[in-house]
Order: sequence, then C-alpha cells, then structure tokens
Amino acid sequence: MGLIGEVLLLPFAPVRGSAWVVRQVLSEAERIYYDPATVRAELARLEERLEAGEIDEDEFDRQEDELLDRLETGLNPGAGTDDWTS
Repeated sequence: MGLIGEVLLLPFAPVRGSAWVVRQVLSEAERIYYDPATVRAELARLEERLEAGEIDEDEFDRQEDELLDRLETGLNPGAGTDDWTS
C-alpha cells in the first residue's frame, strides 16, 4: 500500500490494532481450551465430583463426552477448529 493509502487509513489504526489484540486473545483462549493437559485435569476433577456424589452418572457421561471431544481436537491440530481469524 502506498503512502497515500497509509495516510488515508491512519484514522483506522486503533481499530486494526484492536482487531489484532482480539485475535491474539482468542487464539490463546482456544489454545488453553484444547490443551490436552487442561482437558485431562478437568476429566480428573469430573471423576472426583462423581465419586463425591456431586453429579450423577448421566451428567458425568455428558460432560465426559464433551471433554473427550475437546481432547481429541487438541491432539489432532486442525481437526475441528476453524481458523477464521486469519
């Protein structure tokens, strides 16, 4: 982009910077969400809740399925996540 284009787009620089920050935050949040260590820790906490009687078998099975789906996605990068921010 030429000098004139840069000058004309200068008022939008804060918006472009904000969009970059949002993309970075979303990327980090997704990395943590699908991190296998995080998911395994959540599975362990879920099992503790079941053993303590805080949740029933049906709720355990539902949440376990969700966590196992996340674990599978985290172990297979690119499978199941859309990179719409690029």
